[in-house]
Amino acid sequence: MKKPLPAARESAELLAVQALTFIAEDEARMRSFAGATGIEPSQMRAAARQDGFLAGVLEHILDNENLLVAFADSAGIDPAEIARARAALGRGADWERDLP
Repeated sequence: MKKPLPAARESAELLAVQALTFIAEDEARMRSFAGATGIEPSQMRAAARQDGFLAGVLEHILDNENLLVAFADSAGIDPAEIARARAALGRGADWERDLP
């Protein structure tokens, strides 16, 4: 498998940060994210430094069609861009399992 180009990876990381911001802006979305990942808001900064975290954010978005469409609409992008960004980030570590 080819490695993603640095520019593609950087764009994917920026989109994942935008997705995390979208999640954090709404209490229900944040509760859903915390419940799905086991990451409490107080652990978010530490988790964000772990390999695979940003890929996990995009996976969370992709796992919920309503969330996917809402985020894509708010970002003004095609939902397929989110899947491409997830692919550009490659396979990350199981970051949610590594947290205390």
